[in-house]
Amino acid sequence: MGVSWTFMERHLSAILAADVVGYSRLMGANEAGTLDALKALRSELIDAKIAEHQGRIVKLTGDGILAEFPSVISAVTCAVEMQLGIRDRASITQPDHRIQFRMGVNLGDVIVEGDDIYGDGVNVAARLESIAPPGGIAVSQSVRDSVGNRLDLAFEDRGEQSLKNIEKSVRVYHVLPEEPDITESAATKDGRPSIAVLPFNNMSGDPEQEYFSDGITEDVITDLSKVSGLLVTARNTSFTYKGKPVKVQQVGKELGVSFVVEGSVRKAGSRVRVTGQLIDARDGNHVWAERFDRDLTDIFAIQDEITHAIVEQLKVKLLPQEKRSITQTPTSSVEAYTYYLRGRQLLHRHTKSYYCLAKRMFEKAVELDPLYARAYAGIADCDSFLDLHYHTGPGIAASLANAERALALDDKLAEAHASRALALSISGRYEDANSEFERALALDPNCFEAHYFYARASFAQGNLERAAVLFERGAELKPDDYQSLILLIQIYRSLGRKERIPEVARKGLERAEHEMILHPEDPRPAYLGLAALVALGQRERAKEWILRTLLIEPDDIFTQYNVACVYTEMGETDSALDLLERFLPHAGAEIKEWIKHDSDFDPLRGHPRFQKLLADLKRPAAVESSAGSV
Repeated sequence: MGVSWTFMERHLSAILAADVVGYSRLMGANEAGTLDALKALRSELIDAKIAEHQGRIVKLTGDGILAEFPSVISAVTCAVEMQLGIRDRASITQPDHRIQFRMGVNLGDVIVEGDDIYGDGVNVAARLESIAPPGGIAVSQSVRDSVGNRLDLAFEDRGEQSLKNIEKSVRVYHVLPEEPDITESAATKDGRPSIAVLPFNNMSGDPEQEYFSDGITEDVITDLSKVSGLLVTARNTSFTYKGKPVKVQQVGKELGVSFVVEGSVRKAGSRVRVTGQLIDARDGNHVWAERFDRDLTDIFAIQDEITHAIVEQLKVKLLPQEKRSITQTPTSSVEAYTYYLRGRQLLHRHTKSYYCLAKRMFEKAVELDPLYARAYAGIADCDSFLDLHYHTGPGIAASLANAERALALDDKLAEAHASRALALSISGRYEDANSEFERALALDPNCFEAHYFYARASFAQGNLERAAVLFERGAELKPDDYQSLILLIQIYRSLGRKERIPEVARKGLERAEHEMILHPEDPRPAYLGLAALVALGQRERAKEWILRTLLIEPDDIFTQYNVACVYTEMGETDSALDLLERFLPHAGAEIKEWIKHDSDFDPLRGHPRFQKLLADLKRPAAVESSAGSV
């Protein structure tokens, strides 16, 4: 007897659940009037708002609505506008007859069955709605992180809450549509102080030491985040202020925090000087300041002392497990830590030579500390990128082995789950990859790499809605990321959201130009930037960039792919097809899936040469590279 397999479609969605407050009472008092009022609200306000923000009504009950949105921003904006509209209507209605809604918004994984959706993402949204105040909106931590500073809203942290039939507790926030005064938003109602750690300045006189000051900042943020008595702004939000002159009181207002940490790092040989200061964001006064002149081997002790000093000044009580967690170090070797930080910086430059250099840094870290989980994850990523972009290196089996080694050492390390997910997606094992990506995001909702590569995997699977949500979040998490923004151009075109293209093209081009100045040897910002130039109508500049890109790496598959996209956009059909015929037979699994959904090639889809190319892709090859990239 054969075995039948059923695969469920899953994707990441923003879910809005809404319910009428006191529905039974309203119906008991005036059934016909209540039904007429609800019908009018839906036809004149609710349905229009959901459609305006590209939402879809999944389900209607007598007193409730379940809707799905392509992005968190759309869902939250829609919820706020609906509540304000409902409130305005209620102001001219008798108090006993007023209709109010509770609303909940969650970002989570859903299972699709026909037109219906269900799963934890939906269940959490429904439970959030049930605990929202009348006329209010409750959102989850994932929603709060995704919104960041992009909306003119304030959020009141209601702490971790146990929701009915939800296994894990959820941190809940109430949306405050009107910005509160800084003195009121400085701490939550439960008395916890809020704090943002700004990027520590690199005072070493060497820009190459930037990796070290950034690493110190990230670790201080991580340690403070472990303290349940504090509310700590996410690392990626804090790093939007990197390299900018800031006024602490303005930062406090923008982030809604009561305290700001600033600092600097000077590293010279075996010595390090770290300064730290805690500032009251309401009046700009210094609460605490200290300078640490130590041996480099004391760096973990310095981080520990900074964390404890801040906790002590804010009169926050550390729980026993928090004390243990803060004092735990990622490695027993400061030298290994330094190699790891340098490797992470090099890895993010995304060229073949830098991948190789980064791998050497991570391997040196592992040599110094064989139990360093993050370093194994770094090695896995280098091998994956070398295979993905250049078809070199030891292959995906090695990437998987190192990712699994990292997970064996620390199964709660988000970056290790993201590393395994990347390797799985490159090898075409998308179901397994999706599960690992979801696990990484559950552990760290602010992990850029998980969002970016989950988006790529979603695009390769043809799930453009999910890819759009993930790329949008990735672009917010990493202020210098040009890739997510530029890749959104073709996705928005395919989804019919052409009005959004100019903004992402403009921002993506700005970031790509900045990257080209920093790393002129890297062809990636140039060949991805081509799509932004064409989208903005700058065709002459696009032609100049084509020449530049082909001069840097003329035989690079991904350069040729993106140049082919631009040739197609500019109507140079034969040039585009010539390039595609040259490299596509040698491309890997991901790029062969990618081209099927790439709207840049829509003008070619009726051309016999392009149709033959796609037909050839369906034929099994004796040997196939593991993946390509665009």
